[in-house]
Parts: sequence; structure tokens; C-alpha cells
Amino acid sequence: MLLGKTVAVVVPAYNEGAQIVTVLETMPDFVDHIVVVNDCSRDDTRQRVLDYMAVHNTAPACDAPPCDDIPVDTGYNRAEILVQQMDEEEIKFFVPSRVHNASPHTDRVILVDNLVNGGVGAAIARGYKLCKDLRIDCTAVMAGDGQMDPAELEGICLPVVAEGIDYVKGNRLIHRSAWLVIPKLRYFGNSILSMLTKIASGYWRVSDTQTGYTAISLKALQGLRIHKIYKRYGMPNDMLVKLNIAFCTVREVEIKPVYNVGETSKMNIFKVIPTISWLLFKSFFKRLWIKYLFKDFHPLFMLYHLAFFTLFGSAVLFFRLMCDFFQDKSWTFSALLLFVFLTISGIQFLLSAMWMDMLDNDRLYK
Repeated sequence: MLLGKTVAVVVPAYNEGAQIVTVLETMPDFVDHIVVVNDCSRDDTRQRVLDYMAVHNTAPACDAPPCDDIPVDTGYNRAEILVQQMDEEEIKFFVPSRVHNASPHTDRVILVDNLVNGGVGAAIARGYKLCKDLRIDCTAVMAGDGQMDPAELEGICLPVVAEGIDYVKGNRLIHRSAWLVIPKLRYFGNSILSMLTKIASGYWRVSDTQTGYTAISLKALQGLRIHKIYKRYGMPNDMLVKLNIAFCTVREVEIKPVYNVGETSKMNIFKVIPTISWLLFKSFFKRLWIKYLFKDFHPLFMLYHLAFFTLFGSAVLFFRLMCDFFQDKSWTFSALLLFVFLTISGIQFLLSAMWMDMLDNDRLYK
């Protein structure tokens, strides 16, 4: 435990047989549960975890896991009863899986086998589900490839357990060695995705959106539909959008970038950037409609849409003017004036909306 709060670490693992034991052996003592989610690995990842568990899972078994009984319906608590029933039934929405442990509530190392390969996001979501069911106060995520320094785990978890922050992310880009250690292509790709994620998520002060070294509170987990988390490499970006819609507080802490420790990258950056960009495009409009129209109306909803409408009209008129130019047709003063008006108005609407977005969401960055 850490400051009297339970801590679990979700370790998504896909073909990490060479590194997974090192990750388990170096886990800090304050971690109560290590949830390894084997995402249908084709190597010996599963067997290595089982061998480690056979030696280190020595906690005595108890009769039943801690759980909350469904309360008696008083007429006033039906919302709580409905939510609890949904928590019990939502397992069917996750990737089919099997928990190896007979007593996961007492074992320190828990192995979850995904029966089909769902992706890193699906593996993390399944680990989140188990930790939520066990009522873990703080749930962190560490990759199974050894790229995250276990000595920094306490710094990631402390804001959650001590200050009540909902979500904490490591930030490699502010470390003084970032430009020297991070491969330049990955640095460039990270910068592009971080910029797009700022706009889509509303967390304008978050700068390293792609790191997976995170910690989340039980309250935040209970406030999210974790089975809808994006299943593959866009998971960290999608997670920030969902957290913002749920009005969750976020903090970044400095961590060191770690590379060349035996890990094998499975990400194709040229494939990932277009895929995540499209995800963020859709997520941006989802955030606007859910958060700023249905949940809590804000003028920035109108400003953003006015900006898109006027800029679209400007683009159509620009295309028309270019067609006239190449066909040697003269431009009318009214058409040119309308184009200038729509362009300037659209830019002003967009900048005003972004400024309002920054001001409104600044309260969520702690």
C-alpha cells in the first residue's frame, strides 16, 4: 500500500517473454497487485509469468473477494443499484479472457489471458476492469517491455493517493535528455499527435500524450465506460478525451525516456499517425457535443461550429475563384469581398473558441 491506499499495476504484454520477468522482479514493494494481461502472445510470455507466480504468489487465500452487496431498493438509490448492476454485467463487452488465478483478490501477481489478440488498449482496459472490481484505489500502467523505470512509479502514483488527482501521466519530453535519447522520428511523431490531442481532448497543457506510464484513481475508473476505450495504439489519446468529458483532473510528472533496454517496437509510426489522427478528429466533435451541449452548455460550442461553417464557405469560394482564375474569368468585387470576410471571420471564431476552450479546461490541469 501507499499512504494507506491500495495500488495495482496493469502490465499489458504481447510477446514480451524476454522482458516480462524483469518487469515483475523490479516492481516496488508498495504495489499490492500486478495484473499481467497476456494479449494472446505467441512466445513464452505466459509461461514465464506462470513460473514467476508459482514462486512468488504466497499470500493466503480467503473465502471471497471484497465486494459491495447490491443494496436494498429504497426508491432513492435506484441510480446506484443500476450502476452496480452495469458494473457486474459489463465484462461481456471486453475482449474474451480468462483469469488464471483462483484468488486474484489475494495474489500479488495476477495473470489474465486474452483469448484473442485485442491490442494494447484492449489489454489495458481488461486490466482496468479487474482493478475496478477489486476496488483498487490507484491503478497504474507499466509496459511489459521494460521501458518504464519502476523507481518512478511512486512519483506517478502519489498525486492520485495523496492529492486526489484523477489521472497522472508521465512526461518524457520535459526531461533534459529527451532530445538526445528519444529517436528523432518518434519525437516528431509524438509532437504531431500531442498537438492534435491537445485540441481534441481539451487538455491543452498536456504535452507528452503518447506515454503509457500512467496512474488513475478508482473514482475516475468508475466514471468511465472503460470497455469503450480505443483498443490499439490510440488508447492514450482516446483516454484523455474520455477523461475530459467526465471532468477528470489531470497532472503530468517528469519521467526519463528509456530506450534500448531490450524492447522491440511493434508500432509503425507511418500507419499509426493517420489512424490516430482520424480517431482524434471524431473524438473532438464527440467531446464538443457531449460536454458542451448535452452536459453543460458553453458558448464555445457555438463558436467552434460557426468557425467551421464560415471556413468551409471560404474554402468553397476559394475553389470557385481559383477555377475562374484558370479559366481567365474576371473576379467580381462582391465575390472577393465575401471570401475575405468569411476567411477573417472564420479565423476569429476559431481562435476565440480555442481560447475559451483553454480557459474552461485549465481548471482540470492540476
